[in-house]
Amino acid sequence: MTLAILLSGQGGQHPAMFALTADRPEAQGVFEAARPLLGGTDPRDLAASGEGLHGNRTGQILCCVAALAGWSVIAVGKPGRAVVAGYSIGDLAAWGIAGRFDAATVLRLAAARAEAMDAASGEGFGLAGIRGIGLPVLDPLIRRHGCHLAIRNAADSFVVGGRRDALDPLCEDALAHGAQRAVPLPVETPSHTPLLAEASTRFRALLAEAELHRPPPSAPRLLSGLDGAAVFQPEAGLDKLAAQISRTLDWAACLDACGEYGATRVLELGPGHALATMAQASLPDARVHALDAFRSADGVLDWIRRG
Repeated sequence: MTLAILLSGQGGQHPAMFALTADRPEAQGVFEAARPLLGGTDPRDLAASGEGLHGNRTGQILCCVAALAGWSVIAVGKPGRAVVAGYSIGDLAAWGIAGRFDAATVLRLAAARAEAMDAASGEGFGLAGIRGIGLPVLDPLIRRHGCHLAIRNAADSFVVGGRRDALDPLCEDALAHGAQRAVPLPVETPSHTPLLAEASTRFRALLAEAELHRPPPSAPRLLSGLDGAAVFQPEAGLDKLAAQISRTLDWAACLDACGEYGATRVLELGPGHALATMAQASLPDARVHALDAFRSADGVLDWIRRG
């Protein structure tokens, strides 16, 4: 049996995002490591306030805190054979869960990653979600409107990036070509598109200076969030970690890789349940849950122990 651990990207932050981990002794070090990066504010207090949770820098830090705090609790249950993959900023958190970076390094890099993206992103850009048509139909529309494919979630589900004034007509065009849904997203950063090439370059240099650790034998197998490939050589994996800021993510390939590694259970760590929903469609024979769906940490641990 294999447990696939999926780490959320931004968008699902909410006031109760640390409800299951806030008081767990295993997670205290993660919360303390985040405090200096948040102006001295405890991430639990910041989340509970409900204010400013979706700013790029704050959001990326909080998503990594949620993933690392969740794993610190899950690890107590000794889940055995596991693989880990992260969506967007979750890809960085995966390096912490896989034992490659310590928590302080992950959180520091999350802040730096967001700063690099903000510096590279101009005004008037964003993302849109399009579902219900395949890439052979969508790709010519993307090119026609001068946009870029950002994420492939499934064979008929995509995120595209570009100028705001191009995304609206692209969505209209997609609907006219049979899309079930096509809407601009409340995001101002054209993540995972060539528009952020400068951010990839800057982040690559920061990653080269970060201290790497040898993962313990019990650490989950790390899958690249860019293409689902297993990370065996840290240098190649770090290059992908930097490149994914400005290259299309193939999340569908990450879910396929989880299936290839024999995932019988899937657990999403982080705010929300978007990845769990996608995993249910991609891995119909697996038992899928999001941490947010449990009422207590003990309930999660019991689910893991029961296999």
